[in-house]
Amino acid sequence: MSTGSAILKGADTAVAFAEYESVRQRLPAIGASVASVHAKNLDAIADAFDVFLLDAFGVLNIGETAIPGVVDRVAGLRQRGKQVLVVTNAAGYPSSVLFERYKRLGYSFETNDVVSSRMALLKGLGGHTHRRWGMVAAPKFGLEELPEGAIFLEDDPEAYSQAEGFLMFGASAWSEPRQALLEQALRDKPRDLLIGNPDLVAPVEAGLSREPGHYAHRLANATGIEPVFFGKPFPAIFDMARERIRPGTPDARVLMVGDTLHTDILGGNAAGFRTALIQGYGFFDGQDPADSIAASGIIPDFILDRP
Repeated sequence: MSTGSAILKGADTAVAFAEYESVRQRLPAIGASVASVHAKNLDAIADAFDVFLLDAFGVLNIGETAIPGVVDRVAGLRQRGKQVLVVTNAAGYPSSVLFERYKRLGYSFETNDVVSSRMALLKGLGGHTHRRWGMVAAPKFGLEELPEGAIFLEDDPEAYSQAEGFLMFGASAWSEPRQALLEQALRDKPRDLLIGNPDLVAPVEAGLSREPGHYAHRLANATGIEPVFFGKPFPAIFDMARERIRPGTPDARVLMVGDTLHTDILGGNAAGFRTALIQGYGFFDGQDPADSIAASGIIPDFILDRP
């Protein structure tokens, strides 16, 4: 997840939840689920699973800080023979930046241990004819991994007009004036809108940041153009993760772990995996998620106090 262009604080978790509920028609359908089982942490349920798919923000880290104890938790799972993969909607970051962050935080993930929605989107571009893409992304990260000829969308209306399609990676450099330019461009000439990060918000030190999914759904509502999403809870990122899972592992032995009902839990459920919601960090940040679970009907298999 990228650090978005606006911050929600405190009770605005309820605002974010309501926004997720308002776009349910674009999200995958929830599969069969039963009552949640409460547990202290991943160690308490580790025997039931062979593979752990971990969200990053809210599970591994909050902003630029590792969640206490999780570096050792991940190392302990691996020592027990468990496969641990990161499945993250951090589309705004090049892979090199992601790996450097995890290393700096103390994690020892290899290249094949990380699946990002950026990777899923870039893989998905193979299904589109080559075109001049306009990108919602932070120029400070350069063009690493990005399509040849792509242009950053900033404050020049001509760039929006010339683009033959649009890619949304991260919202850290996005603004309301730029959102208005993109909306008008789509009204003037409908084009493909591909979204690398479907998150509406992400947990950072200061609260919840606005993410590309927030802006994408607003564009869809305003223009009638339906975005194509590549991150959680949508299938593309889980299909890519499945390619990394050890062959022969039953879906019931794979656990998707995250802090957000509408991305991590809904996506893991729709993919056929088991799910665990972290309630002590991230989206709920120590709040009781019971009312949100009841209101949404998105029921995790486990609710954990901490990763």
